[in-house]
Amino acid sequence: MATMKLILITLLIGLSTILSHGQELNCMISINTTKIEGTDKKVFETLQNAMYEFVNNRKWSNYNLKPEEKIECTMRITINERLTADEFKGTMNIVVRRPVLNSAYNSTILNSVDKNIQFRYVEYQPLDYSDGTFTSNITSLLAYYSYTVLAFYFDSFSQNGGNAFFEKAQEIVNSAQNTSEPGWKAFDSDKNRYWLVNNYLNPANSGIRDFAYKYHRLGLDLMYDKVDQGRTTATEAIETLQKVYNSKPNLYALQLIFDAKRDEFVNIYGDQKVAPMEKTTIVNILREIDPANSSKYQTILGTN
Repeated sequence: MATMKLILITLLIGLSTILSHGQELNCMISINTTKIEGTDKKVFETLQNAMYEFVNNRKWSNYNLKPEEKIECTMRITINERLTADEFKGTMNIVVRRPVLNSAYNSTILNSVDKNIQFRYVEYQPLDYSDGTFTSNITSLLAYYSYTVLAFYFDSFSQNGGNAFFEKAQEIVNSAQNTSEPGWKAFDSDKNRYWLVNNYLNPANSGIRDFAYKYHRLGLDLMYDKVDQGRTTATEAIETLQKVYNSKPNLYALQLIFDAKRDEFVNIYGDQKVAPMEKTTIVNILREIDPANSSKYQTILGTN
């Protein structure tokens, strides 16, 4: 009996290990309903739990990540309107971070706000989803951003490493072209889900993918041991963005990059050990690409 019990425990531990390696995302999901009236908000608790399980318990790739390797991200949904009893409208903030080699620092690689979140949800309804098929807007949104999280993450570790996931996200965009909910079509806006994947998969914008790999893997990851060499490579990566900007100044992807990296750029180049000439060079580039935040970049020069 003791032997059988030991075998059973061993099997359960083994199964637990397999399951823990199955999913890739450790995504915190929250729903803010303070902007809508009424006290009947239990449906949002159910929805939040359902969304959490949908994103975190599903296998999105062929990678088997250990629990400590799971990708950290957040999806914060703010409900602005309750259009009907089961139809909601709002925004969603998606933040993705990746660890920097040999450090306790996590670098933000995506900090995006989707202003066109609209979906139907009846309490306790199953969140069904299948690749290539549009079942509901809520599952398509969650699947789209789950693949996008993976795409940004793996792009930062290898050249075009997120390509397969951007293509998955694009499949979802294509399958959503006949829905009435906004955010999926080219003509809805020039800064939406359609244009995000379009920007990253368009070979003409290859510089943004080059930046993602060079800045993170060859720049930040090197800075623990070789800070000057790593920063030089990071500067070269930012210079690549300048070339993209000179070609397509209104590219949505550039806004996404700067929304994620603005403060990090200031922290890296504001270090007193950075040479004044290097500071001036990088400030001129950042102010050119992101003129609305010129004053923030100017502080880099004031830290000498």
